[in-house]
Amino acid sequence: MQKALFLFIALIVSCGIVRAKDEDSLTNQLLKQLKQYDSVNKAMKYQTGLVKLPNGIAQLNVPKGFKYLNAEQSQFIIHDLWGNPARPDVIGMLFPENGGPYADSTYAFIISYDETGHVEDEEANKIDYDEMMKNWHTAEKQTNTERMKQGYPTLHIVGWAQKPYYDKSTKVLHWAKELHFGGEESNTLNYDIRILGRKGMLSMNAVANMSELSLVKQDISKVLGIAEFTAGNKYSDFDSNIDKIAVGGIAAVIGGKVLAKAGILAGLGKFLKIIILGIGALIAGIIRFFKGKKQDESYTTYEPAPPADNSTPNA
Repeated sequence: MQKALFLFIALIVSCGIVRAKDEDSLTNQLLKQLKQYDSVNKAMKYQTGLVKLPNGIAQLNVPKGFKYLNAEQSQFIIHDLWGNPARPDVIGMLFPENGGPYADSTYAFIISYDETGHVEDEEANKIDYDEMMKNWHTAEKQTNTERMKQGYPTLHIVGWAQKPYYDKSTKVLHWAKELHFGGEESNTLNYDIRILGRKGMLSMNAVANMSELSLVKQDISKVLGIAEFTAGNKYSDFDSNIDKIAVGGIAAVIGGKVLAKAGILAGLGKFLKIIILGIGALIAGIIRFFKGKKQDESYTTYEPAPPADNSTPNA
């Protein structure tokens, strides 16, 4: 995608069609977006292999096919690029090897740590997840009223994209929901992973379009084993004499904050399309403008061929 757009700009300039103020304005807008797109991608410093997270409580073993972005850069992406509220709890992001903040048709896991207390897991296999979904649907009307007051679009939880599963041996819980935000044409995928530790949870949350579900599922087995707590912070290190216990257990982990956090996540799913659609609209506008000048011999027009179907965006 990026290469095709830069080629398009080069062809416009080489054909000598950048002359009028209106043409300059449109072309400059496109050049500005492409410059930001390219500079942001080049500035990102990714890590692979063993990565110690900033709080020292956990670490990642980032395998081939994935890359990690540190806390500072991740917070910049979430707040400055994607326009979401600041997330000081974010300690990194995990991308597929070919992914990135502007990449299309991909996903990213946002990593954070929540010291809510030790989550007891004795009841994990007794939870009725179909009943949990029914309760969410019942509460939607009231919740959406509050969301609209706060300026967020309405949210409908369509259903489970992946029913919750808890691996008691590794203390890893994961599930996925299909969401629909008011005004959006496509549904959003919200994939959650929680790694339980001594005093809290390491959270990995991915937001993408539902069309990326198969890609996430293809990679999920690798992602589930990437994070681990360090010695002294593991689930087995819990000390009932000094450590507090979280309220609600596994059910509260899955359902307790789902609707509250959805407002923050709304912008992430939408942003995956914004840069592509925005640039596409500018290209279409430029092409329409020059088509209108065909009868004016003082202008040379050029209509580029559409990018090949198999072109892929650079991350």
